Amino acid sequence: MRNEGDGKSREIGVGMLGYAFMGKAHSSAFLNVPHIAWPPPLRPRLVALAGRDEAAVAEAAERYGYERWTTDWRDIVSDPSIGLFDNGGPNSVHAEPTIAAAEAGKHVLCEKPLGRTAEEAYEIWSRVAATGVKHLCGFNYRFVPAVRLARELIEAGELGEIRHFRARYLQDWAEDPSLDTWRFSPEDAGSGAIGDLATHAIDLSRFLVGEIEALSAVVKTFIPGRKVDDAIESVVEFESGAVGTIEATRLALGRRNSFQWEINGSKGSLWFDMERMNELQVFRADGDRARGAKTVLVTEADHPFMSLWWPPGHIVGWGDTFTHEVVHLLEVIAEDRDVAPLGATFEDGYRASEVCDAIVRSSAGGGRVKLAYRSL
Repeated sequence: MRNEGDGKSREIGVGMLGYAFMGKAHSSAFLNVPHIAWPPPLRPRLVALAGRDEAAVAEAAERYGYERWTTDWRDIVSDPSIGLFDNGGPNSVHAEPTIAAAEAGKHVLCEKPLGRTAEEAYEIWSRVAATGVKHLCGFNYRFVPAVRLARELIEAGELGEIRHFRARYLQDWAEDPSLDTWRFSPEDAGSGAIGDLATHAIDLSRFLVGEIEALSAVVKTFIPGRKVDDAIESVVEFESGAVGTIEATRLALGRRNSFQWEINGSKGSLWFDMERMNELQVFRADGDRARGAKTVLVTEADHPFMSLWWPPGHIVGWGDTFTHEVVHLLEVIAEDRDVAPLGATFEDGYRASEVCDAIVRSSAGGGRVKLAYRSL
């Protein structure tokens, strides 16, 4: 818990698996915690960094400020000074290390997708939940200020009955057929654009609109010889009665990291573009229609997360969503409360994977698939 008197907080040792993209993002977030959340709910101590490439992980540990490094994640799991295990490794190493860390009594953060399949994700969730530790799945877009404001507006009834949801996550980096990373390996990644991009849109749809009940989808691989999907298109039906579309591709030339979504209700609409992530477009039907939607710059002092940052009008960035995410997790651990509903639990990770698998089944079978979610 926070010590409001002198800024001294209890410490928590952090062990990280993965030193590249997500390892960098998560490590930066932990380093930012005492700069932004003061006094911090728990003071992160970067103890150990694990990765397969000895030279690369050693260099990353020095850059990020870890006390030591290892090429064996089991060294982190067995270290009693580590209380939080952060798994930012490839999808193929999400299950075993995360489960082992939880069974060793460590709280766990695992990047999305939680598992390469719904079955794997369910095993991770069920076994980790049985330990009683706190668990968070890394859907960082829940921690975008504009997304959180959108949820508040929806919960306040300002959009009325939700009728439509549209999301598209477009990138353009995967055109080259010679690319050779783990993201193109079915064994390492499980899928392509589905697990990499569509899973974000799926979680966001659940976060803002509710559970997906059924869907129809097309999955496509365009690059000859590629063993994972390049693109998906899906029509979804929500338990609430709303309908929607989810699109994801890594072949939309000119779209670097374009995550856009729109929600239409009976009283208003919201829309958002990650490449303008500090803005939320708000339209209210009872307003002056001639003036159109209002662009809300989500930087006011009373907007979500803004108490951590700068004076109004000073924007935050993509990397800051990870800071919001780890501050939330540290608060949850310090105060012994639930990660949900604002953070994504491993159950959320499993349910997103269930939708991903349904997209594959629908495309393979050419028809509508009704979702069936498992419980513990």
